[in-house]
Amino acid sequence: MQTEVQNHEYQKYYVPAQSPWPIVGAVALFLIAVGAGNYVVQATKGETGYGGHILLAGIAVLLVMLVGWFKNQIDESMAGLYSDQLGRSYRQGMSWFIFSEVMFFAAFFGALYYARFISVPWLGGASNNAMTNEVLWPTFEAMWPLVSTPGGTTTQEMSAAGLPTINTVILLISSITLHFAHVGLEQNKRKQLTLMLGVTILLGCGFLFLQVEEYIHAYRDLGLTLQSGIYGNTFFMLTGFHGMHVTLGTIILIVLFFRVLKGHFTPENHFAFQAGSWYWHFVDVVWVMLYIFVYVL
Repeated sequence: MQTEVQNHEYQKYYVPAQSPWPIVGAVALFLIAVGAGNYVVQATKGETGYGGHILLAGIAVLLVMLVGWFKNQIDESMAGLYSDQLGRSYRQGMSWFIFSEVMFFAAFFGALYYARFISVPWLGGASNNAMTNEVLWPTFEAMWPLVSTPGGTTTQEMSAAGLPTINTVILLISSITLHFAHVGLEQNKRKQLTLMLGVTILLGCGFLFLQVEEYIHAYRDLGLTLQSGIYGNTFFMLTGFHGMHVTLGTIILIVLFFRVLKGHFTPENHFAFQAGSWYWHFVDVVWVMLYIFVYVL
């Protein structure tokens, strides 16, 4: 028995040295949270302050962290330090990460549901709240979206037609092009891989450009701002966080694109590409749900 144990060949499991990037990432996320929170509060009050500067600093630190951590991961992978067992750990980790992102957006969709289908009807006197509307402003109507605030600020609803629909089509097409890029990688068709991945990146950039145009239209033409009460808050919270995820997904795809140009992936070994693909498809599914519940219904 002892001889069998001694002769058994165990698979290596690479454990990296201590890394500064987790704490750098934590600092970046802290700065982003503090900056974004202060920026939203200041924008709601119509004030200017330091929130935007802290937010930009957090984003800059996050980009530095991504560059450094991605470089370390790529160097370790190309050095042949990873094993099949470690690959399974990466798959489990990515799966749990996407699950956490599902819960993240589920909380925001839950807040939208509560505001729209519970809070607003109650404020209008539904259930046993018949006296509630007597303490609200005179022009209050229990409707969604709430297009007026106690301070008299009015806004207009963002229509699903136009830019939101175009962006939905763009993201759906991007999932198709990324799928064909993945197929090209599995079949070792490098031209198809490079072309389809490049198209996916362009579509992601196009989505972000049009979302900026949508925000400009909301502020300039519709009066839909962070000062527009719960409707404006939920609208920008959901679409803004999704836009942040599209930005991160686009950055990941750009990194994968340059790795493809360097010939880093093979049909047998390409989990980094697969993980990026999982993330992008997840972002697309979230947008479809967001399009239905925020813009259409």
